[in-house]
Amino acid sequence: MSSFSLHEMLRADGGAAAADVSDAAPVVRPAASPRTLSPLAESIARLPVRNSASPSVLAGLVRLLDFALIVGTGLVIYAFYVEEDGLLSSYLTATILTAIVSVVVFEAAHSYHAAALRSVIGQSMRILGCWTLVFLLMSAALFFLKAGSSYSRVWLAAWYGLGFASLLLQRVGVAQIVKALTRAGRLERRAAIVGGGEPAEKLIRAIEAQGERDVKICGVFDDRGDDRSPDVVAAYPKLGTVDELVEFARRTRLDLVVFALPVSAENRILAMLRKLWVLPVDIRLSAHMQKLRFRPRSYSYVGGVPVFDMMDKPIADWDIVLKWSFDKFVGTAMLVLLSPVLLGVAVAVKLDSRGPVFFKQRRYGFNNELIEVFKFRSMYVEQSDATAARLVTKGDARVTRVGRFIRKASLDELPQLFNVVFRGNLSLVGPRPHAVHAKAQDRLYDEVVDGYFARHKVKPGITGWAQVNGWRGETDTSDKIQKRVEHDLYYIENWSIFFDAYILAMTPVSLTRTENAY
Repeated sequence: MSSFSLHEMLRADGGAAAADVSDAAPVVRPAASPRTLSPLAESIARLPVRNSASPSVLAGLVRLLDFALIVGTGLVIYAFYVEEDGLLSSYLTATILTAIVSVVVFEAAHSYHAAALRSVIGQSMRILGCWTLVFLLMSAALFFLKAGSSYSRVWLAAWYGLGFASLLLQRVGVAQIVKALTRAGRLERRAAIVGGGEPAEKLIRAIEAQGERDVKICGVFDDRGDDRSPDVVAAYPKLGTVDELVEFARRTRLDLVVFALPVSAENRILAMLRKLWVLPVDIRLSAHMQKLRFRPRSYSYVGGVPVFDMMDKPIADWDIVLKWSFDKFVGTAMLVLLSPVLLGVAVAVKLDSRGPVFFKQRRYGFNNELIEVFKFRSMYVEQSDATAARLVTKGDARVTRVGRFIRKASLDELPQLFNVVFRGNLSLVGPRPHAVHAKAQDRLYDEVVDGYFARHKVKPGITGWAQVNGWRGETDTSDKIQKRVEHDLYYIENWSIFFDAYILAMTPVSLTRTENAY
């Protein structure tokens, strides 16, 4: 079963995909006001939760450390014992190839799973077996290639001993780190179960039977209120409906939603997906009770429970690391290079009208979090509109002389580099953050566009795919905000670090089109 795309959900929810909306009027529905949660759900949502650490990233770091240790120990012994002219390249080649084979063998032995990394005794025996197998393979390769005389036997024996000791010590340290992260709850996936009754109970029991602390169930949510959905399922309380699950996920960290429903309940699953697709969470459909069985590779797993992938977080694991690194390094470089421009604009704003140089505005950020973004002040201070309740229009009397210029050139957005580099609540590239009361044709954006909040599944950005395609500036018609959202969803679905670099490179070109910027 393949994952649903954002555009498919927008289409299913009454909206239109980007390729189908050129002549379609946007769907208009009443804005959903924030829902109240039950006292129990409210109390759970208020509990402090630490940021999660990705098991995939952790495993990747251990792989890199293994590779470095194996190559390092081989070269250290070479330097102290062999070190003959003309041999470095052959020894270096042997150590690198051995390191690669070792990581592959360790992977095949499941040595990089979080549960394995926690166990020192189990790891020591696994590492010893894998390391011995690698050396047997290397010895066989040297024999069949008739290259045994090219390498020192003392070097091989010393490398085997020192390599194993180094790997074992490293695993002891890693085990302590993993245990500390596990105790702090930073390696667990916080999950909500959708559905009730016996299917939900069996799912919960199956997850708990794994004996690993990788999934923490926060509670059960179900739209049904009859006997099929009791208030307590396998000792977990029912916290509310699916609508309330959306609000719950806005108030606390939630990583995973698992449907305890049969595949045959297609209409009910789709109805729930239409509500949940706006959340930045993984959505799975439990398969542990399905009578129709597929090949093992058709499933992913929650603990050891087979599930079908319905939706994934758009940016997760190593992608988060890549995007964070891109933002910090490129953002810092831009801040340094553009510092003369920032200083010049600041002086011009100060000399042009009284009031502060910077203007702070509350906007929607990741997962609907309210954040403060920095801008250069472009309006007279007594007429500033912090909530953007009234759109800026052509010739707007509230905008200062300098303000008109910096708004047209988007120089007023440059202070948002501080948000990227220092606060981390903005990205260089992403859907533009909108003010909380921003409107199109006197209607709030989420009243105009179905699935509007799905654009908040990723961190907002200073520039984005919509902006480089000309959808920037005034949103005086519903079609303009519709087009923005469609481009934002396309960006989220097709994100890559190269896509970010392309959008950033195209931004200066797009700024030459100023017809919609006032």
